[in-house]
Amino acid sequence: MAGKGIPGLEHLHVWISIPFCFAYTLALLGNCTLLFIIRADAALHEPMYLFLAMLATIDLVLSSTTLPKMLAIFWFRDREISFFACLVQMFFLHSFSIMESAVLLAMAFDRYVAICKPLHYTTVLTRSLITKIGMAAVVRAVTLMTPLPFLLRHFHYCRGPVIAHCYCEHMAVVRLVCGDTSFNNIYGIAVAMFIVVLDLLFVILSYVFILQAVLQLASQESRYKAFGTCVSHIGAILSTYTPVVISSVMHRVARRAAPHVHILLAIFYLLFPPMINPIIYGVKTKQIRDYMLSLFQRKNV
Repeated sequence: MAGKGIPGLEHLHVWISIPFCFAYTLALLGNCTLLFIIRADAALHEPMYLFLAMLATIDLVLSSTTLPKMLAIFWFRDREISFFACLVQMFFLHSFSIMESAVLLAMAFDRYVAICKPLHYTTVLTRSLITKIGMAAVVRAVTLMTPLPFLLRHFHYCRGPVIAHCYCEHMAVVRLVCGDTSFNNIYGIAVAMFIVVLDLLFVILSYVFILQAVLQLASQESRYKAFGTCVSHIGAILSTYTPVVISSVMHRVARRAAPHVHILLAIFYLLFPPMINPIIYGVKTKQIRDYMLSLFQRKNV
């Protein structure tokens, strides 16, 4: 099999690769720095930062699953990929996207307990529960995505070996199939709707309770301080779900738009959260900011 890159923009691949490479480099540096800081500073071994470490790990895997091969297509025209490698890439891509949604939901639960039940925070969010939440996120993603590679292996592919995309995404592979793919189409949509709608619903519900608790605080300063602890998480949610919503709307509203429009949006969805999340948490989280400043001060001494 082979990836076509961005259909219609093949002549601009080298130029397009520059912002993608820059974004990928930022994602690698930012998320690796977050993981280093959380590991090095014992004060950050709290539930909120353990969930943040999970998010950073997922973002690293998500971006690294697709970007290196994508850059190889843009720079060296290395479009070949084995069918097995294509299925592996697809599995990791979709599985870790589902895990990311689960971790964002877990972080919303963390903020709910911290603000609505602060006295029970340490007894509710124990290391054991955090481990179970992490395992549940992995099991859910793997369970939902495992059927897809096995289903795709048994199809007959007669529409050529070239995927009209930069990476092996489920629907891009399905389009090469000759035969009835209605189950794959329904299953893919059902999983996406189940994950996005259900997880977002619980996130919104958490913030309804958080908002109620914050508004009941006596002073305005206390309200700002309490809600200020949620700003980074809200930023991460917006950076993750906004591209998904935009891409989904574009697929329905602008069906006749050129293929490269949808592909660029899909790449944006993959690159933007891993790049922007470390910046959001680095700027807005005092403990991480303080640790970074202390490192710079040591170097200058």
